[in-house]
Amino acid sequence: MTLPPPPESVAVELEKLRGTMAEGFARVDGSLALLVQRGDQTDRQLTDHDQRLDALERNRWPLPSLAALVAVLGLILSAWQFAGR
Repeated sequence: MTLPPPPESVAVELEKLRGTMAEGFARVDGSLALLVQRGDQTDRQLTDHDQRLDALERNRWPLPSLAALVAVLGLILSAWQFAGR
């Protein structure tokens, strides 16, 4: 028959276990905080890239209009030169 351990040793072991658990929870909390921070940074980058892409798309529209204008001016210039000869 084995005797139960003295209550002091159980208390000491429980205190060690509590310290280990608190340390583990602190580590997990730190890791989660880091993941949240990285997620926020990623969200900000995505928002910034969306804004930049929208600005590029808005500023791109004059290019086809400008090309059509240059083509019309070239046609007019060609017709004027042809009529002058």
